[in-house]
Amino acid sequence: MSLGTAEALQRLFSQWKRDVLTNVPIEQRAELQKQLDAREGELLTRASNGATPSLFSDLMGLSKGGAPSFDAISKPVLVQDFDESVIQTQLHAASELYYIYQHERMKVFQVAGVLLRLFHDGRMRIQRGPGARALYLLEKHHPLRYKPRDRQLAYRRAFNYGTLVATPGAVVFRNFHREFVAFVAAIAQYFRDLLIGEVIRGSQTLNERPFASQATIQRLGTDMRWQLDRATYGNLLALTMETGEYLKTILDTLETPDIKKAFDANTKWDVIEVVSQRYLGGTGEISQRSKMADAGRLLLNFVADNPFKTRDFQDFQLEVRPLGPVSEEWIAAYRMTREGRSFRGVTPTLRKTLGIPSAAAAL
Repeated sequence: MSLGTAEALQRLFSQWKRDVLTNVPIEQRAELQKQLDAREGELLTRASNGATPSLFSDLMGLSKGGAPSFDAISKPVLVQDFDESVIQTQLHAASELYYIYQHERMKVFQVAGVLLRLFHDGRMRIQRGPGARALYLLEKHHPLRYKPRDRQLAYRRAFNYGTLVATPGAVVFRNFHREFVAFVAAIAQYFRDLLIGEVIRGSQTLNERPFASQATIQRLGTDMRWQLDRATYGNLLALTMETGEYLKTILDTLETPDIKKAFDANTKWDVIEVVSQRYLGGTGEISQRSKMADAGRLLLNFVADNPFKTRDFQDFQLEVRPLGPVSEEWIAAYRMTREGRSFRGVTPTLRKTLGIPSAAAAL
C-alpha cells in the first residue's frame, strides 16, 4: 500500500475510533481503546510493510515508470524489538547467582570447607551418621566442582562484586549495585507515592489518575536487563546450576542431626554461626543476607520476566504490586549491612542516581 493510502487509512481509522469511544460507557472505554489500538497497528503494519524489493529503486526513480511521487511509494515499518532481544535464561541465572552470592557473604561455603578439614583431621566427633556420609561425598565431589576463584570471577562479571580482577576482554556490569539499589528504591518509592495518593483521594477508585511514576522503574529495569544479558555469557549458566546444587547440598548437610549435635546447635544457621565464630573470625551478617538473598532473587526474576513495555498504569500496578513489600524487605535488610550504612534513604538515592539535584542544592 502506498504512503498516501496508508496515511488516509490512519486518519480515517483514528476518526472512527474517536467516534466509537464517545458512545461507549467510561468503565468499558479503556479496554476497548487498547483493543482498537492493537487492531490499528496490525492493519497499518500489514498495509505498509515496505518489504518489496522495488522500494529503493522506486525512491531513486529507477523503475519502469520513472520516479513516482512519495504518496505512491510503500512506507517501511520499523519495529522496536530491543526489549525482547535479551536471553531470559541468562537473566534467571543472574538472579540465582545473586542468591548464591549472598550465601557466600554468609560464609556458607567457607563453613563447609572448615567442616571438611575438621572431618578429615578427626577433630569433629562424628563417624558414620548422615552428616559424616554427606561430608564424605562433599570431599569426593570437591575436585570436580567449580572452584572459589570461578565463583568470584562470576560475581565480578555479573555484579562487579568482590576483589578479583576480571580477565581481559570480559564484559563486566560495573554499575550493577548502583542501578539495582536505585531500582529497588524506585519500586519502594512508587508504592509509597501510591499509598499517599490513595489516602489523599480517599479510596482507590475515587480518581483513576496515577499519583506515582512508573517511568523510573521501567528505565532502570530495561537497562539492567540489557547489562546483565551482556555480562552473563559463557560458563555462568553452568556455574550457577552447579553451584546452586552445591549450596543446597551444603545446607542439607548442615541440617543433619550428628553435625548439629557436634556443635550443640538447633538449626543449620546455628552451625554456620558457631563455626564462623570459632574458625572464621566472626559471622557474616546471616539474618540480613538471608533476607537480601530471597528478596533480591525475586526482584531480579521480575527484571528477567518483564520487558517493561506496559504503558497502562493500571496494568503496571498489577504487575508490580507484589514487589512493593519485597523491595521494602530488601531495603530494610540492606541498611543493616556494612555497605548499606551509607544508604541515605529512598528519595535521596533516586535523586542521586537520576542526576536530580537535591532541594538544598537547588536553593
